[in-house]
Amino acid sequence: MCYVRLAARRLRPGLPRLAAFLPVLAMLPFLPLAFRAVHPRVISGFFLAWLAESKLLLLANGQGPLHPSLPLPAFVAVASGPVRLRVEKPAQTSSGLGLVSAAVMAALLAVIVSLYKYEERMNQYILFTLYSFHMYLALELVLASMAAAARTLLGLDLEAQFDRPYISASLGDFWGRRWNLSVPNVLRPCVYRPVRAYLGSAAAGVLASFLVSGLMHELMFSYITLRPPTGEVTAFFALHGACAVAEAWWARHDKWWRPPPLLATPLVLAFVIVTAFWLFFPPLTRPGADKVIIAECEAAIAFLRDAGAWAAGSVRSVWTGRL
Repeated sequence: MCYVRLAARRLRPGLPRLAAFLPVLAMLPFLPLAFRAVHPRVISGFFLAWLAESKLLLLANGQGPLHPSLPLPAFVAVASGPVRLRVEKPAQTSSGLGLVSAAVMAALLAVIVSLYKYEERMNQYILFTLYSFHMYLALELVLASMAAAARTLLGLDLEAQFDRPYISASLGDFWGRRWNLSVPNVLRPCVYRPVRAYLGSAAAGVLASFLVSGLMHELMFSYITLRPPTGEVTAFFALHGACAVAEAWWARHDKWWRPPPLLATPLVLAFVIVTAFWLFFPPLTRPGADKVIIAECEAAIAFLRDAGAWAAGSVRSVWTGRL
């Protein structure tokens, strides 16, 4: 990142800057493979092979959120982290997950992981439902933790990564404004706007964005399974892209019927979950990657439990000694 920042300072946007970035762009997708455990491999893959690659391509074209004038620590954090700088005043920014909310989510995640011991007796769809909640809670906690660390260490003013996706009233609302916001924040300038400007079609921009998202998710799944892509995740996002376009087309007709919010939200969530059962989770469960993820989660929870017990015992010993 030091090299990229220096090159961006010395070279004008366009082909010269892009050519200078190419060695870094070519190297980033391979760095996550240095990790043997699934969680650090896929998390670093998301940060480096998706977010950092996208933001460096934008920087090569002279677009934000990166700028060579940023201090090096902030440049690295914004380039490779699931965060971006806000332009509003700090008083208007969201603080992200609060301590109580984070604690509740962590407790719920621990409960879900503890239920996996009964997976052999579970219906497959119940297990997939648990996987859905597991994925949401884990992403929320990981991304919020990264944002909080950057805010604390670097003084950056950061945006929340999720905005209550469970109240989404449409697919466009779910994917574009509520779920994992760091992804649409890079897909809009990298894919949607160029395609829309070139073809003159918002629908084409949406479809292209979902297609690219599907391809990048294939890469993330390859980091998890260490197997070639199956195409199912791309099909999942292509389907959602087509449905989002159809949904937007329908919404433009004011006189046509549309479900009330109380009905729209469960319909959207049901569609996301059911199609995930069909296309999203099988590439993970088929090679047994879900078992590896569960084992790593159980090991992490056991470590935290033992560490907490040790810390509590140490505090108790010190307190007793003082008395």
